Amino acid sequence: QVQLVESGGGLVQPGGSLRLSCAASGSIFRIGAMAWYRQAPGKQRELVARITSGGSTNYADSAKGRFTISRDNAKNTATLQMNSLKPEDTAVYYCNADAMSGRWSLWTDYWGQGTQVTVSS
Repeated sequence: QVQLVESGGGLVQPGGSLRLSCAASGSIFRIGAMAWYRQAPGKQRELVARITSGGSTNYADSAKGRFTISRDNAKNTATLQMNSLKPEDTAVYYCNADAMSGRWSLWTDYWGQGTQVTVSS
């Protein structure tokens, strides 16, 4: 199995920045795409940003120009740099990864436990 652990959430004022990190551990044979999702109270979980193993990225319209996703394949980590944060960015942010836990395993969707981001003055 693969475990994902997020860190870096917290309380920040509007206009501020936060950097979220996601570390994958456990039985890892290969990690494919990694992504950040978020879920605000009363809303559905939505994709924020995604990065392939080759480094190709895509962003939600709300994140373009403000957020940057990156990864370190050697360390099995992904980060989300969030700048110019707005109150509407407040949500629980989840790390997601497609991974194989063994050479003969199927690709499986894994999720972290989430980290709270609150943007408020």
